Amino acid sequence: MTNPTIMARNRESARTGGCAPDSVAGGVSVIGSTGSIGTQTLDVARALGIRVAALAANSNAPLLERQAREFRVPLVAARDAAAASKLAERLRDTGARVVSGDDGVREAAAASDAGTVVVAVSGGAGILPTIDAVEAGKRVALANKETLVCAGEYIMRLARERGAEILPVDSEHSAIFQCLRGNDIGSVRRLILTASGGPFRGMDADAIRDATPEMALRHPNWSMGDKITIDSATMMNKGFELIEAMRLFSLPSERIDVLVHPQSIVHSMVEYTDGAVAAQLGTPDMRLPIQYALTYPERLPSLAARLDLPAAGALTFEAPDTDTFPALTLARKAAELGGTACAVLNGSNDAAVRMFLQKKITFGMIPVIVGAALDGAEIKRDPSIRDIISAYGDADAFAERMCL
Repeated sequence: MTNPTIMARNRESARTGGCAPDSVAGGVSVIGSTGSIGTQTLDVARALGIRVAALAANSNAPLLERQAREFRVPLVAARDAAAASKLAERLRDTGARVVSGDDGVREAAAASDAGTVVVAVSGGAGILPTIDAVEAGKRVALANKETLVCAGEYIMRLARERGAEILPVDSEHSAIFQCLRGNDIGSVRRLILTASGGPFRGMDADAIRDATPEMALRHPNWSMGDKITIDSATMMNKGFELIEAMRLFSLPSERIDVLVHPQSIVHSMVEYTDGAVAAQLGTPDMRLPIQYALTYPERLPSLAARLDLPAAGALTFEAPDTDTFPALTLARKAAELGGTACAVLNGSNDAAVRMFLQKKITFGMIPVIVGAALDGAEIKRDPSIRDIISAYGDADAFAERMCL
């Protein structure tokens, strides 16, 4: 249980801007502050008294205003110009500076008074803000899968050159990061990513082919945004995580496995060369990995419920059904192709999921469209960032045309 005295002290600290953990003394910028991960990041900031230096989101001006006022944020970005204009008027009395467009979001990511940047936007929109934060030498708490899927080799190389830290916020990669602490990657035999199996675990392809968005959005364990919840239902989310793990931990895809673990208690595992397996366990609450990325290497009391192992009951594991969920196979194919293939995978999937949520295609068409995009794309082997963004956009457009 959370200590109410600590909570009261930290709520006051959040208002006054004092007494934050040493690891985030420079303040935090939250890119995607109105989404699921962004709002949970602010839950953590509120509880721990972390100063918020900048906020950025797409178009939710009412929520952005409330966040800016509560945390007394000096810089607020809205990607949508109309939302930014409305926000500037409503925040006039606060002295906050409001910026707009992609440039405004990138400015928030590189804010000079933020030592840590949480990148929580979805899709390819996270790539350039992440690069800006890395260029500025920030600690990047990365919750945007697309950034490392599309441009992971480039960004990890840039982080090494700039002395920037990239810490994972995904629960699976955070688990691996924690299990690796104090050990050399050379002593690792394989990484094991766990997957809940989503709402359609145990069903066959015929049973889910015509599933509706409402059915696919009923995730059994996690509270997430619509896009990532659909990716969990197709298991493309796990394919993205496999590619992410390759980039973060410098391992080839054949040394990264996936196991379905319906209870979502074991968040991932590391098997070492001597046969020992280290696992990180916890309740399915994204505030745990968010807080660890913000406060690393410190561990502090959190808002998450404590794990009660007797109450959790049996923990089970099974191999993924790649016949019913071919997204994992598609992700491995893109990883093996390399170059811009992962950007094609990502862009086409984003479009297919978008069309599915708009009820323009069936659930079963999502991997079909992604597979067609991969098969038809011209893959560049040593791409620039411009090549990667172009490949992502072209694949998105190709997939959308297939949906019409």
